[in-house]
Amino acid sequence: MNAVEIKNLKKNYPNFTLDIDELKIPSGAVIGLIGENGAGKTTLIKSVLNIIRKDEGKIMIFDKDLEEAELDVKEDIGIVLDNAFFPELLNPKSIDPIMKDFYKNWDSELFHKYLNDFGIDEKQSLKTMSKGMRKKVEIASALAHHPRLLILDEATSGLDPIVRNEVLDLFLDFIKDEEHTVILSTHITSDLEHIADYIVFINKGKIVINEERNELFDRYGILKCDSEKLGSIDKEDIVACRENKYSCEVLVSDKERCREKYPDLVIDNISLEELMLLIIKGGK
Repeated sequence: MNAVEIKNLKKNYPNFTLDIDELKIPSGAVIGLIGENGAGKTTLIKSVLNIIRKDEGKIMIFDKDLEEAELDVKEDIGIVLDNAFFPELLNPKSIDPIMKDFYKNWDSELFHKYLNDFGIDEKQSLKTMSKGMRKKVEIASALAHHPRLLILDEATSGLDPIVRNEVLDLFLDFIKDEEHTVILSTHITSDLEHIADYIVFINKGKIVINEERNELFDRYGILKCDSEKLGSIDKEDIVACRENKYSCEVLVSDKERCREKYPDLVIDNISLEELMLLIIKGGK
């Protein structure tokens, strides 16, 4: 079963359109959602959550039509959004009974365990907490009603590297039974290089890459050369290219073939950050 299935999704704004032909998100996986600010990541997430109403298309959550089963799927989804949080006057202790009324499967014991593991003082008001501490409370709240799908928009921003690593391990534990799914939208692409099973790259409202992480890193590479050598590279081998005063960086989608084809040129492995930069800023 897929956790999420999207077909022919469109959301139109005056200066932007989200246009997703098809996207299938399998259960039991971590999906890394990447793209620059304004690319459509948050619009996609809010469409899946039915926070904003799509103009066209169909969204299925665990084989249920989102619009027909909105209340049913609410119990199955844990949410941490970038700019949404509980009122600042609350403290974690007061959040517990509120969430218990909201979710049928709310688990107070699990909520308090997460707070304790995160080192959160339950009586401290959210107003006096750092951004990182607030984010931990959000994550604890998202997990404490036993969701099957966890959707996170910049959930690890504001966390120091040690706590971020603990949170990522928690997400990996969450999907161990292969029935739970995590969609993680983040600008910290190094996190996704460690935990994501699939990478979905959105650029200008469209999906430009949707691949298994390992396959993506196995295939793509950066060919480095000077301007003169660039002219000898077949256009069919170039996904994107960025030129500067002294050298050229060429994104290739089959680095092993290109290593055989251009043995005198350097072709390095690629990071997600480099991949994004070349596709967004590079030409062809």
